[in-house]
This record gives sequence, structure tokens and C-alpha cells, in this order.
Amino acid sequence: MTERNGSDARDRRDHIEQDGHGGPGEGMPDWEKRFRAPRVSLPDWAQDAPDRSLFVSNATGTYELYAWDRSTGEQRQVTNRPNGTTDGVLSPDGRWIWWFDDKDGDEFGVWRRQPFTGGEDELAAPGLDPSYPAGLALGRDGRTAVVGRSTDEDGTTIHLVRLGEAPVEIYRHRESAGVGDLSHDGSLIAVEHTEHGDAMHSALRVLRPDGTPVAELDDTEGGTRELGLEVLGFAPVDGDTRLLIGHQRRGRWEPLVWDVASGEQTDLALELPGDVSAEWYPDGTGLLIAHSFEARSELFRYDLATRELVRVPTPPGAVSGATARPDGSVEYLWSSAAEPPAVRSTAGGVVLDPPGMKSPGSVPVEDVWVEGPGGRIHALVQRPRGATGPLPTVFDIHGGPTWHDSDSFAAGPAAWVDHGYAVVRVNYRGSTGYGRAWTDALKHRVGLIELEDIAAVREWAIGSGLADPGRLILTGGSWGGYLTLLGLGTQPDAWSLGIAAVPVADYVTAYHDEMEALKAMDRTLLGGTPEEVPERFEASSPITYVDRVKAPVYISAGVNDPRCPIRQIENYVKRLEARGAVHEVYRYDAGHGSLVVDERIKQVRLELDFARRHLGGAQG
Repeated sequence: MTERNGSDARDRRDHIEQDGHGGPGEGMPDWEKRFRAPRVSLPDWAQDAPDRSLFVSNATGTYELYAWDRSTGEQRQVTNRPNGTTDGVLSPDGRWIWWFDDKDGDEFGVWRRQPFTGGEDELAAPGLDPSYPAGLALGRDGRTAVVGRSTDEDGTTIHLVRLGEAPVEIYRHRESAGVGDLSHDGSLIAVEHTEHGDAMHSALRVLRPDGTPVAELDDTEGGTRELGLEVLGFAPVDGDTRLLIGHQRRGRWEPLVWDVASGEQTDLALELPGDVSAEWYPDGTGLLIAHSFEARSELFRYDLATRELVRVPTPPGAVSGATARPDGSVEYLWSSAAEPPAVRSTAGGVVLDPPGMKSPGSVPVEDVWVEGPGGRIHALVQRPRGATGPLPTVFDIHGGPTWHDSDSFAAGPAAWVDHGYAVVRVNYRGSTGYGRAWTDALKHRVGLIELEDIAAVREWAIGSGLADPGRLILTGGSWGGYLTLLGLGTQPDAWSLGIAAVPVADYVTAYHDEMEALKAMDRTLLGGTPEEVPERFEASSPITYVDRVKAPVYISAGVNDPRCPIRQIENYVKRLEARGAVHEVYRYDAGHGSLVVDERIKQVRLELDFARRHLGGAQG
């Protein structure tokens, strides 16, 4: 189970934070050690073979998949590709590892599979052409899979794949959709879809393996679809038709149990103030609850029979993933802004402790609440130890936009702090974790709304004495990169410097070049296509304001990026060049961010150097 922070179908553009590989570390600055220190993801485990696990690690300097046999302790690298691999699924029987094979980070490819114990890769779904992935669910029989695909030509298709048989299409629609889950006995398939045209709020459909509909659930409010649903998983019991789902009926994400056979809905009605997600305990008697509120998270066990909610002890900070094991223990990936991530267990100790250099910690975050035009804005502030303002200050803007910054460890902000900067991160309207109304505020005035909130926090930072108004950096990646370029043009006197990674720069061109699922999201956000609502695309596009930009601009871009494609960035850069604006562009051979640690370190070093040359005044 992962924290709801931008990893699902509602996300516009997600941004990857890479955190390095091991090495001796002698003479290496702390900021670089944080990237090079080995990291592991929360291990996934096979339902019917719980000693077999799959995780992601950067041990070789590139993020790849690893198999882990807990009974023997053996760990084996599964994938080995120049640009890395992070998308993998372990089959319920533990025999196979499925992984997604794209080209240099372009996210367009095919599923392959490899035996858990090692061996040659093979095409996992012969007969299915390359596509963007749209979900995957594997059957317990070892021979069945439900594969979701997305292409510009077909929209979304979902296929039943059985070993030795041709794939069978069981779903097709032009709008975005995805595979939710496959029931324990393989008789039911849950699908999230947006056939109604609202890519921010999915409806649910349950199908038989032949594609016959069994049940539908589509939340509405006032005749318009403004409430989302999501699949959290079928009960892990044979013949059990209960489906755990997420809903927004009380203004935030919460779980309920839907019996798709009888139609009965069991609302948990948890009295928790923030967003709540859940997954089943392996015996189906309880739920592992993840509660996210005001940039922190916590875990609970919910007993379905007694309706008792019991806290699962975790330290203060952020839990970015958790799973309940067959013995009743809970494993979770935890960190705080001051302490690096670790995979821990309620049974005691660290589950996975990679060998090699340990990551230095950083400074804790301070919570700041600022009154803004749409309500109170939550910001997280870090400053160098012992430093007093006014300081050169970095506004590091998160991507998504359906994402949020939390009290979790991040090597990028820590690097700025090491160099003498204060760092401010803003959970602007559009961020998750503050209720549905806050997240859904991004409609039609896309980008401009977020920048209003950022401007309010900027005024607080200056007025409080934290920030030097003559040394303000606006930066971010993905949607944060988009807001950086848009902010430099619409607020040209507010910022001293801009650093945009993999940004949207020319919204119209980006729309025409991006993957189909993101086109659907843009139509939802802006109310139509560029041809239907040209004035909205123009108002929200950084290239509209490029001639107003005064601050030096640094842009980095992946040449294979399907989310923020390179052509629209080149259009923006040409406009900067035409008027002799101060700017630098760094292009690299990857997609929407790099999975290669040396490449990520190079990018951070270039960003720090650009700030030093054009802004000055920082330490380190």
C-alpha cells in the first residue's frame, strides 16, 4: 500500500526523487552522499509464497528490480538496463517477476517476465503490441493476467491473457481507464474508468473474465461527476466478492467495502481528519489503514467484525508505503525530513538494511500556515542550522499536481540547505491530503491558482524575515517545473532565478505530443481541447508570458519524456534565445527524470552551480 501522494491515475505529471548508490564516500560532500547512499523500496511479497519478495534498489548506481528469498536471505538483481527499471510485479505464486520494458524512459513498451529464481526473460503477453501501461493484475493460477494498455490510436484497452492462448480484449474506450484488481479466485476483474470524461474522478466497473459486466459504481453529486472512486483490492479469500474501494463522499478519501455480488456497501466512517487509504490483512478479517494529514502519516488496524481501530506504532514523520504480513506484523517504509528512509517492521528492527555508505540526515521541517486567496496554505520550511534571516531562499514546488510535500526525507531540498539556502515547499491548491475541495480547486485557471498560493507564502517568507527578497529561487520538477516557468512569466518581479526540470513550457504543443492519458487529464483541468478552449490554454501556458521573463532560467529535459515532451520545451527555449534572455538548457537521454544516480547528481550540481553564478551569496 502506498501513500496517496500522486502515484495513481489522477496525477498530471509525477516527479521522481532519486537517492543514489553506495560508495566509499571519503571526501564526498554530504549532499552527494545522500544521493549515493543505497536505498530500497518497500518489498512486495507473493501472496501464496510470502518468503518471496520483490523490491527496487539503487545498489549499482541505477534503480533496478531485485528478488529476495527471505527463507535463505539471498538477493538477486533481476533487471539490468542502462536507464533503469522500477515497474515490476511479483506473481501471487512467487514463481514469476513481471517487469515493464520501455525504451530509454519513454514509458512505451511491453511486459516481460523472468523466473523468480533467475533465467531468461520472455515476452509475458505475446500478441499485445507495445503501449503505455494501464494497470496489471496477475492470477493465482500462475497462467492468467489482466493487462491494461493505452495508445493514442485506441485509447484504453484491457485484455485477458492466459498462457498458451491469444489475448482476449475485454474492455475498450477512448477515455482513460485502468486495471484495478483481479479477485482471489480469478472470477472478477475490477476496472477504474473515466468514460464520463472526467479524468480526475474515476468510476468503477466489475467484469467477468469474458468481459460481461457484473456491477457498476459511479458517484455523482448534484448531477455532475465530482466525486472519485478507486480500487484498493479484492478480499484475499476464495469466493469472497468484497471489494475494498476508496471514495470521496465526505470531502476526502476514505475506504469502504463493497460486496459486488449483493451490492451491499459497508462504510467504515472513520473519524480521521485527513485522507485515508487501506489494504486487506492477509486473512481478510481486518484492514491496514494509512492516514495522511497535514504532511504526516500514521497507520492503524481496523477489525471488520468489531469495528475497532487500533493504532500501529510508527515514529512521527511520513509512511510512504506499508503492508501487512501473514504473521500479523506490518512492514512500512518510513522517513522524516531529518532522517533518511528505512524499511521497518512492527515485529522489531529494520527489514532491509542495504550495505554500504549511510546517508547523512538533514534538518527538520517547520510547519507554516499562511492565509491565502482560497484558504489556509500549509508550507514546510527548512533552514540551515543556526542560520538567521534574511536568507537566500528556494521555493521548491512539488509535481503532480495531485501530490503533496510531506515530512519525509528528500535529498534535493537537503542539498540546498547544505549550501546555505532556506527551502520552502508549498502544498498549494491542487495538492492531496487537505480534502477534496482543495485538490479539485484546479479547474480552468490551471497554474494561475497554484501561483496565487505560492505568492502568498512568498510574502510571508519575506515579511517574517526568513527570505531575502533579492535572492529568491523558484524551482520544481514536472508540474513544479511548469509552475516555475509560468511563475517567472506571470510574476517577473517576484523571482531572482528559475530552475525548471522536465517542465510543461508550451501547453498547446505539450497537449498534442503527450501520452493519451495526460490529454484526458488536460481536457478535465481546462474544460476541453486547445481547439475548444484556446483562451484557457493560452492563459495557462508559460510560453504566453515568455517575453516578460526577467530572471535567469535553467531548464533540464529528458529527450524521451512522454509526459512533458521535448518539442514544447524547445519552442520555449527558442523564444528565450530570440530575445537574448539569460538561460541555460541541459538535455539528457532519459524520460521523465533519470533513474541513474550519477546523472541525477550531475543535474543537481549543475543547478547549484547555476544559482551560484547568477545569484551568489550562498555557502558551500
